[in-house]
Amino acid sequence: MSDKPVLYHMPQTRGGTTFWMNEELGGVCEIKLVNLRKGEGRSPEYLKINPMGKLPALTHEGVCVTEAAAICLYLADLFPEKELAPAAGDPKRGAMYRWMFFAPSCIEPMMLDRLGKVTRENATSAGHGDYERVMASINQALSGGPWLLGDKFSAADVVMGSTLFFATMFGAIPKEGRVKEFVERIAARPAHQSMVKKNADLSGELGL
Repeated sequence: MSDKPVLYHMPQTRGGTTFWMNEELGGVCEIKLVNLRKGEGRSPEYLKINPMGKLPALTHEGVCVTEAAAICLYLADLFPEKELAPAAGDPKRGAMYRWMFFAPSCIEPMMLDRLGKVTRENATSAGHGDYERVMASINQALSGGPWLLGDKFSAADVVMGSTLFFATMFGAIPKEGRVKEFVERIAARPAHQSMVKKNADLSGELGL
């Protein structure tokens, strides 16, 4: 069994987050493409890896990890020399956890509500609250420095950065103020630019 993590990926999916994480780490994963448009996500082989039939997924030494934030955290811890996560016991690790999981659990569902014009009578009954509360939290997160943990870029920036990149692209969040500045810093990172180029090449290969 290879020690190298295997990342299952397809462009134009949430796999972009983990593909970018792989670039930040210097290409530590073996990439296996899964063409969801051709039904490969529902194949018996892939459903054994992720019964949801979704991307991304990662396998490593007999363990399967799904969900983009979880994969990014797993990879950050697997390669501590890359310094993309604070060490266990570092208080900043708590902040990393907070924002890594805030992005998929609060920003993404808020985006779906906003794009789908869903109005909730009692926003406090939804775990993600509402647009105003989510935006207040995002602005707090981005107020402490160029990155979520201050001067140090981390896996939390990969997850939050991907989420805000797409939220502003689709108009769910205005590209202005601190959000605009953060997204522009994200887009300027060489690893992000490399991910975008490689995804474009893979999209051509897959006929997307």
